Amino acid sequence: MSPHESLHTLGRRAFLTRASTGVGLAALGSLIDPGLTRAAGSVLADWPHRPIKAKRVIYLFQSGAPSQMDLFDPKPQMAAHFGKDLPESIRKGQRLTTMTSGQKNFPVAPSMFKFAQHGQSRAWISELMPHLASVADELCFIKSMHTDAINHDPAITFFQTGRQLAGFPSMGSWLSYGLGSANQDLPAYVVLTSFGSGRKDDQPLYDRLWGSGFLPTQHSGVKFRNTGDPVLYLSNPAGMDRTLRRDTLDQLGELNRQRHEQIGDPEIEARIAQYEMAFRMQASVPDLTDLKSEPQHVLDLYGPDVNRPGSYAANCLLARRLAERDVRFIQLFHMGWDHHGGLPNAIRGQCRDTDQPTAALIKDLKQRGLLDDTLIVWGGEFGRTIYSQGTLTETNYGRDHHPRCFTVLLAGGGIKPGFTLGETDDFSYNIVRDPVSIYDLHATMLHLLGIDHHRLSYKFQGLDARLTGVEGAKVVRAVLA
Repeated sequence: MSPHESLHTLGRRAFLTRASTGVGLAALGSLIDPGLTRAAGSVLADWPHRPIKAKRVIYLFQSGAPSQMDLFDPKPQMAAHFGKDLPESIRKGQRLTTMTSGQKNFPVAPSMFKFAQHGQSRAWISELMPHLASVADELCFIKSMHTDAINHDPAITFFQTGRQLAGFPSMGSWLSYGLGSANQDLPAYVVLTSFGSGRKDDQPLYDRLWGSGFLPTQHSGVKFRNTGDPVLYLSNPAGMDRTLRRDTLDQLGELNRQRHEQIGDPEIEARIAQYEMAFRMQASVPDLTDLKSEPQHVLDLYGPDVNRPGSYAANCLLARRLAERDVRFIQLFHMGWDHHGGLPNAIRGQCRDTDQPTAALIKDLKQRGLLDDTLIVWGGEFGRTIYSQGTLTETNYGRDHHPRCFTVLLAGGGIKPGFTLGETDDFSYNIVRDPVSIYDLHATMLHLLGIDHHRLSYKFQGLDARLTGVEGAKVVRAVLA
């Protein structure tokens, strides 16, 4: 067999592997031909599998892991345990990080912040979140989330992909692959990042967290930069107008199609699709990111940081504008929540960053009629320990990573408002009622989008790979409206 024939055979095999799972050229066609999107709508030929409650997702990922007992899971009885060693009957020999495993004792650090109940739901919310407290009756609290990962990178990767190891598709990529794009001028999956004021040198983020893994690469998340132009090379270079750009892409596309006929590499299809999307984004993104059209009362709603590009507030407003344009999966990553020491001051800064804009996003979506079909998720990769990392004083403490229990908030998109699920023990250390895994959360998100999580799969290494794996994920029906 000649080298050319070998390449062609390999390309054909790769293409048939993808075609056998239903993707074929559908994803490419949905990006190039708007009419095809309306007709086919999804590589899931039988979608929706159940009634669609959410048309889109806004995931507000709080990177670094917020402290649940300082924000949403009050444990007032801990005041009597201040400085006492965490009982072994509570810790039960559970795994610790290397940052605290060498401590001689594990002194209990009660939260120094006050809590109150809010709304008709009587939800417990810290004084650090007064704006979020004003929308308490829109929120659903899952206080019994747990994860298998104890360090940041595998934990964030687990939340994003359902696996602790890199190389698997992110949840946004799964949605892009499964449902395609509802807006031909913008990607199905957009990522926004911001730096927190609580800890500016916090854990880094990597582009693979919103990557497509083994799915075709056009399903990767498109990150809008938090400084400078939101997308590189958005403007044409000097001497090239839009007509010339169109002609250039047409000729380039023809060369790529000829190459595809020769070797059959499916990634050539992805390249064509990405060129086409980039061309359309040159027209759509400047209008999207121009906040000057927003009335002053809306800007005031999101707070003073909204005028600072790349801030969490500006990204929340941008998320609403993306939702209006039917982008399917919008993910905000806000860094700065990793508070191993100096937690009281650091968490105040993080809450100043996020409290008002998060509440504003919920209010803004609701008054525009978008909250009912937009699923909002707020949370980090794991929780924090009730015991102090390092020296404990009356005014200062730190908290280590804690995967055993933490809190995630949901709102909109078919979620039961004003509801709390799950309960932790007196030390916010172990779950005592209604545990919810990451797989369960993923299955529930897909359920609200009209997808049976068992049926969103992709043939990879001889297996039908899924976001929810084979771990027995279940839809958390208690949180459904």
